[in-house]
Amino acid sequence: MRVVVGGGGIVGLASAYALADRGAEVVLCERDSLGNGSTARALGGIRCQFSTAVNVDLSLASRPVWESFEDRFGVDIAFRQTGYLMLARTEETAAGLERQVDLQHERGAETELLAPEQVPDYCAGVDPDTVTAATYNPRDGFADPYLALQGFADAAREQGVDIRTGTAVTGVRLEDGRAVGVDVAGDGAPSDGHLAADAVVNAAGPWAAELAAMAGIDVPVEPQRRQALVVDPERPVPETDPLTIDLETSSHFRPERDGAAVVGGYFDDEPETPDPDSFSESFDVAWAAETVERAGVYCDYFGDGTRLKRGWAGLYAVTPDHHPIVEESIPGFVQAVGFSGHGFQHAPATGQVVAELLLDGGASTVDVSDLGSDRFDRGDLLHERNVA
Repeated sequence: MRVVVGGGGIVGLASAYALADRGAEVVLCERDSLGNGSTARALGGIRCQFSTAVNVDLSLASRPVWESFEDRFGVDIAFRQTGYLMLARTEETAAGLERQVDLQHERGAETELLAPEQVPDYCAGVDPDTVTAATYNPRDGFADPYLALQGFADAAREQGVDIRTGTAVTGVRLEDGRAVGVDVAGDGAPSDGHLAADAVVNAAGPWAAELAAMAGIDVPVEPQRRQALVVDPERPVPETDPLTIDLETSSHFRPERDGAAVVGGYFDDEPETPDPDSFSESFDVAWAAETVERAGVYCDYFGDGTRLKRGWAGLYAVTPDHHPIVEESIPGFVQAVGFSGHGFQHAPATGQVVAELLLDGGASTVDVSDLGSDRFDRGDLLHERNVA
């Protein structure tokens, strides 16, 4: 089978690698440089603490790859399993966390439910008086997205994947309702501008809706701008601290090196949905001040003495229920899009699922039957509650 993958982020590369590893002939087309969409600006979080079974399953199926990445791919991705700490500051959110722990245990995750007085044992900076309950999983953590991207890219090339950067997919060719290739333009385009294929994979991240439309398919995936800061806190953050999220506001932080921290959160009522080809990659000053202030509400690391080091903005590819679309939408056209900020951590399992959909006719690594795009027409949405 000859497959063209559209999109050179972590999901596209994991899919290309999984397909080639099983014998497919794969060409990957990336309009810019590898990872230049969402992956290069991701925080690198890897967790099992989700509120729906399919997201927990994607995490658990991906985790063996993250935990053994250097052995598998020969690249140290700086994976630090310091855990995730989820904070509830209202009784309603605390009740939700308790239900989620039961779900996560059913799926095989080791998440613990914590009382407020236990929280400082896991993150000394958190004020227990601001917390009603929390959850912690010691095998959650974070890694370097760029290094992971390079690991998948090198492995894909070793398996024979033809990676073409500076090569944009400009059209999807259909015959009798089946995808049979793509039109391309740019550095890697052949003279006739056409790549024939038995199948096409849409892994275009923030451009997913645009690529899907080329195949006559409408998907509710929109780019939303998100920001992050690196700060020197008033009090240094230990490198052993977990990635900590205030679920009431989406405020979050994780340790960096030498006492610094990465902080973030999205606080606007209406999302910012820019053109993915033209948006500000710098952080907003007013947002930066609010972000540090909100982190200081529940954590005493972030006082008036906190100093900004640098910041950036990137794009989430978001669906209405914060779950991806993973399906064969029409014969020969598989989509793995709309991960809503969770694409990096779920990429290993997603790549396997994409290969299974095309080569086996159905997924076996994870049951993704709930991730079909028809759920939006039915109004049968999944609603992930742990979004940062």
